[in-house]
Amino acid sequence: MNTPARRDTVTIGIVAGEASGDLLAANLIRAVHARDPAIRFAGIAGPKMQDAGCEVLFPLEKLALRGFVEVVAHLPELVRIRRQLARELLARRVPLFIGVDAPDFNLGLERRLKHAGVRTIHYVSPSVWAWRRERVQHIARSVDRMLALFPFEPAIYHGTPVTVDFVGHPLAAQAATPASRRQTRETLKLKPATPVFALLPGSRQSEIDMHAGLVLRAAKIIHAARADAHFLVPLASRATREIFRQAMHDEDAEALPMTLLYGHADDALQAADVGLVASGTATLEAALARCPHVIFYRVSPLTARIVARRLLLPYVGLPNVIAGRFVVAELLQDDATPENMARATLNLFDDAVTRRRLDALFAGFAQDLTADSDTRVADAVMQELAVAGGGC
Repeated sequence: MNTPARRDTVTIGIVAGEASGDLLAANLIRAVHARDPAIRFAGIAGPKMQDAGCEVLFPLEKLALRGFVEVVAHLPELVRIRRQLARELLARRVPLFIGVDAPDFNLGLERRLKHAGVRTIHYVSPSVWAWRRERVQHIARSVDRMLALFPFEPAIYHGTPVTVDFVGHPLAAQAATPASRRQTRETLKLKPATPVFALLPGSRQSEIDMHAGLVLRAAKIIHAARADAHFLVPLASRATREIFRQAMHDEDAEALPMTLLYGHADDALQAADVGLVASGTATLEAALARCPHVIFYRVSPLTARIVARRLLLPYVGLPNVIAGRFVVAELLQDDATPENMARATLNLFDDAVTRRRLDALFAGFAQDLTADSDTRVADAVMQELAVAGGGC
């Protein structure tokens, strides 16, 4: 650990737990630095946060786990990291802490820091509208202010002391236009008539371990049906790229017409006719890219049983949650077979009418989720910093 900063230096603690949180947190840091470049950030950070000026106390990969079973295996290390990080932030006398998503890790840390007198912001409301509604009261004990990405979320916290701001979804500002597919294909040197499929197996290493073989076997079926198909696979890190390349070797899929992208999920989705997308933030990215897609996901059987008992909605994909109905097919657990995934993807490719309807629907999503996110987020941070006595 580093020596605590001087008392006259304002340091904000911050934690992100996966690639999407890394992007949100990096944008937040830049927005705050635009107001006051002297403010420092330190915590658990990914490469984008580090590029924005965040001091890395632990790398983001330490938290990039999924599912109950997977987390339990790493629980002792996670507890140690959280305890050590709390001690470090308190030693630095941080006036404010910001937890970016990763609620299972951040809410406990926020509660400890809040009880020690630190103001707390949680950025990205946990999906209490989908499951575990009882968490609202736990959140209220941990969080002073919530920054919500969706306009329906503030009402969930009525009756609690939590201040909730709808800040819009930053991805909405980068939403595709009717010309995006043509322009992106030109950038990627893909012919306009080529059937292009985006394969998004996830951003975490554990997701790639679970999903790489599935999407590659599905891609082989799609290619057998459409010999002119081309596949785009955005991968979030060097580690996930290596895992996926090994899966290509194991599945004898190295001959597939496939382009691996280092990041650039937005390019893959904007260029694609249809996407095959692991459930999570990437499904919203697909919608805002105006990419018709099929949602899939697998976790361990035990994790699946625990989650299924506590679900409040019949769907898990964000496009379906926002629409309030099934608009995108979901293939989960035993239904997520290569055959089902390939068939659903090909059916959607062949159904031009449905793809046009989804394009129009997704364009409406972008309007609903657009806000001046940087300004709203920076306003909230500076207001909480002022309440904490750490800023003007």
